[in-house]
Amino acid sequence: MSYELIAAKREELGTGASRRLRHASKLPAIVYGDNKDAVSITMDHNPMFYALKEEAFHASVIDLVIDGAKEQVLLRDFVMHPVKPMVMHADFQRVNPNEKVHVKVPLHFVGADVCPAVKLHSGRISHVTTEVDVRTLPANLPSSISVDLSAMVAGQIVHLSDLKLPEGVEIVALARGDNATVASASGVIVE
Repeated sequence: MSYELIAAKREELGTGASRRLRHASKLPAIVYGDNKDAVSITMDHNPMFYALKEEAFHASVIDLVIDGAKEQVLLRDFVMHPVKPMVMHADFQRVNPNEKVHVKVPLHFVGADVCPAVKLHSGRISHVTTEVDVRTLPANLPSSISVDLSAMVAGQIVHLSDLKLPEGVEIVALARGDNATVASASGVIVE
């Protein structure tokens, strides 16, 4: 899924200027990276607020249109108001299509309700990890990674090395030699 946000450069900086923008339903933000100067921008609040509710938005390359010029960016950080449903600030990082990026991608667990550990061995599936840090080119970035649990039996563990990854995507922890647990199945095999 592709996302596009419309923004404009902002000239007024500082706390007072940001407060005035928020009162006008605008969101102050910044764009940095790719060996270019950081640019302070402003955008409409609501498109960003509702996009943040979508899981795929957090792990997608976003088309950010600043005064008519389109740049590809990743959402790196955002600040929510402590009480109100309001985004206070957002940070975007420019991406170079020829350089690999590090992004946390959510895991989607499927097949747990039909696996032998649950159906035959009265067990439960525990999700130990819910997201994984991947390294890939921006064009290959998946919005999520599926973890198939349909064949799990009691006592079985799924590790990072067991995940089926899209072409060109590597898990950062595996490159460091850390083959962490993703999911485990409890239960007793009765013979």
